[in-house]
Amino acid sequence: MGKGGGCIPSKRHRAAAAAAAPASHSHQRERTSIPAPAAAPRPVRIYVVFYSMYGHVRLLARAVARGVGSVPGARAILFRVPETLPPAVLARMEADDGGGGGDGEDVIPVVDPDGLPDADGFLFGFPARFGAMPAQMQAFFDSTVPLCRHQRLAGKPAGLFVSTGTQAGGQETTAWTAITQLAHHGMLFVPIGYTFGEGMLEMGELRGGSPYGAGVFSGDGSRPPSELELALAEHHGKYMATLVKKMVHGAS
Repeated sequence: MGKGGGCIPSKRHRAAAAAAAPASHSHQRERTSIPAPAAAPRPVRIYVVFYSMYGHVRLLARAVARGVGSVPGARAILFRVPETLPPAVLARMEADDGGGGGDGEDVIPVVDPDGLPDADGFLFGFPARFGAMPAQMQAFFDSTVPLCRHQRLAGKPAGLFVSTGTQAGGQETTAWTAITQLAHHGMLFVPIGYTFGEGMLEMGELRGGSPYGAGVFSGDGSRPPSELELALAEHHGKYMATLVKKMVHGAS
């Protein structure tokens, strides 16, 4: 030990210990480990939640869902909001079933607000009533108050698509006034801007939709969505799915 008899060895003892150390093993073959393959990221879930009285928004919703599904690793799940009008009133209004399978496709389930936090993103669709969302959609958002109180949906991206009876019926204001619902939840509103390219500038035919989101002009209820409007809806879904994937799994 050192002169003081402490725990630090003297120079002479350190030299002797170094001389007695075993030879280096650098000549031995180094062991290499093969990393396990990384698990594939889970698909992102985008809930397409809508209300449709005459079927126009339902057709847009299915187109939006196709757009989401066209993105690898993204899954669209369709839901409809509960109807609030009694059957007798709906019959007098000649409304359809809102998504219960009357269009020959699978029955779309009614949304459960308690399950909304499971989604990675949302696309909400509804028709216009005096330039704003209808009472049925408002009732749905009212049912999410417990989620809002605890900010269970905060930070989740959401988009909007709409249906109006006329060109001046609220393609922009119907979406614009709905942003307040998203803001109170702390959600992130995602518009599509002009990402649809030349289709957003089309002047040769009637087309719903705006930088806020996809849309359709229903007229008196007899005009179905055009091919261009359905293409815009598919683009909307694809655009949202691509963005949500980046947010959940990173830029790669």
